[in-house]
Amino acid sequence: MMILSRVVQRARAARDPDVAARLAPRQETAIGRKARIVLVQTQAEGAGAQEISRILGRGLEARGYEVHHVFFYRKTAAFDDQPNTFFCTRERPGGPVSIGRMFVTFVRHLSKLRPSVVVCFQLYGCIIGALGARAAGIAAVVANRSTSMQSFYRSSWLRWLEFGLGFTAMFTRVVVNSKTMEDEYRRVPHRYRAHVVRIEHGFEPKTTKLNQDEARRVLGLPLGVTLLGDAARLHSVKNLAAAIQLLPSEPSWHLALAGQGPDRSRLVSLSKSLGVADRVHFLGELPPDRLGVFLKALDVFVFPSSVETFGLAVVEAAQAGIPVVANDFEVLREVLAWDGKPCALFVGVNDTKAFGEAVRRLLDDPKLRAMLCARGAELSRRFSLDAMTDRYATLIEDVIHGSR
Repeated sequence: MMILSRVVQRARAARDPDVAARLAPRQETAIGRKARIVLVQTQAEGAGAQEISRILGRGLEARGYEVHHVFFYRKTAAFDDQPNTFFCTRERPGGPVSIGRMFVTFVRHLSKLRPSVVVCFQLYGCIIGALGARAAGIAAVVANRSTSMQSFYRSSWLRWLEFGLGFTAMFTRVVVNSKTMEDEYRRVPHRYRAHVVRIEHGFEPKTTKLNQDEARRVLGLPLGVTLLGDAARLHSVKNLAAAIQLLPSEPSWHLALAGQGPDRSRLVSLSKSLGVADRVHFLGELPPDRLGVFLKALDVFVFPSSVETFGLAVVEAAQAGIPVVANDFEVLREVLAWDGKPCALFVGVNDTKAFGEAVRRLLDDPKLRAMLCARGAELSRRFSLDAMTDRYATLIEDVIHGSR
């Protein structure tokens, strides 16, 4: 009850200058340096949202901010060596008691750090992060929405809880990373929509000096075969089964998957049932400096994901010069384009025949490959890491100084 009372009080501070003035001393920062920022994620692993907070944190540090990373739980070793990183618990909490303990640990850690701004990522990161930040006396909370309403708002209580946090000013700002995502908020009342800001992802190019054969040797992948690949969390929304289903009709094709996740056992079983297990290569989670090697090893990057708000992995692949076949939906057509022209082939991937034909088209048409890859190379200009970091820095300063 005490925590809930503090949450309500902090929410009032976001709207009431008198209340905010009484609470402000908890957020003082040292004179002569920029603010302390905390980036909050649900789980520590090498996935897209975590990559964004990693590179954003480094960019903010280069601009003079003190940056801390907080994860509710540790899933992999991806952030074990990241400076200023805190795991609220080492294992995923499995029930109300362990979730409560995790939340209390989170609030205590924020109370100790006293950051000027908390930036939260992912649905649960935003909800729990906002509640915890308010309980710790942090008035400035930025929610980075890297999950689509279409995928995670099937649960009505989550939808209403997230909307409630937005309506009650628990979120000082809500960041979306694409126009498609921004358009989803046109359906919500202005009271919420007024807090929405679009900041498109930037990224670090994933390149290597190795040639294709050298890259395959490093990763233990077969030489002299047609190699398709995807870098994604092994989760049902990534729809990786659609990529595996390409292999039975093409005996010379192999598929490499870089990532880990709960869908691995099902994907392994599917590979065995289709008789292609020897041609599906599960590489596990790769660190960022190995992703360039992985991409270089591929002939075609396939991206059958069914839900995205940006698609960081596929943008990285296109920019690295790897031909891309992607699922045909709005946000991917938005981000995989340069100067209004596509950087990939788009296809309804659940039509296995059409999916396979698109891959063959890229393999058989060098002019088409060259054209798409040349456009893809320009994506680093469109989605600049410096531009993303500068926009976040401006947003952080606006939030700290209370501009609307």
